[in-house]
Amino acid sequence: MGKKHIVVLTGAGVSAESGISTFRDSGGLWERYDVNEVCSIEGWHRNRALVLDFYNERRAQLKDAQPNAAHFAIADLEKHYDVDVITQNVDNLHERAGSTRVLHLHGELTKVRPENSYDYEDGFSEKGIRDVGYGAVRLGDTSPDGVQFRPHIVFFGEAVPNIGKAADIVEEADLLLIVGTSLQIYPAAGLYHYARPDVPIYIIDPKDVPARESRITHIRDVATKGMETFLNTIRDKKF
Repeated sequence: MGKKHIVVLTGAGVSAESGISTFRDSGGLWERYDVNEVCSIEGWHRNRALVLDFYNERRAQLKDAQPNAAHFAIADLEKHYDVDVITQNVDNLHERAGSTRVLHLHGELTKVRPENSYDYEDGFSEKGIRDVGYGAVRLGDTSPDGVQFRPHIVFFGEAVPNIGKAADIVEEADLLLIVGTSLQIYPAAGLYHYARPDVPIYIIDPKDVPARESRITHIRDVATKGMETFLNTIRDKKF
């Protein structure tokens, strides 16, 4: 008999304890920028240099961040289960903690691509994507054919190419674990609806979430402590 399949859907809350903030947080990097100017496709077309500088700062911040206990606990699930991580986060902390199957819904901070690629026209081909690590990207940094590199990030106003693949993964889950997401950003917020009716769902978040089903267990805690509770729960239930 094969291992049971756990699908983990994560959001900003799983990286918050590593010092990675989001635009909902006050203070820090996001306070100095208008989200619409640095995180939308319209903002990119208006001021490419500003957007590049913003993501250069985020990349530098990520270089100094470390995976926290929640990232490591999720990675450790692979010792006993077949695990897929679907994340809304653009950081690489899941991978650095040891998770081997991570699907990024909103792109990856350490990667760039030509601004005319990865769209409907080229079928979202990944052939032009380049890993730049934590380095800076400037105006004039181009692909071999002279096209400006842009962050490999799904901006507001753009499609989420991996959402279909994510839905297919959730459909195959034996248990769905949701960690650190408000379930308010679509289309990712609707992914839990793809879980089969008999599949248990656990949500780890200190705040209320707009999900009300009898099969949902809401662990009201931050990601690190919530993962401890979750692991104890499935151990007790011999899942």
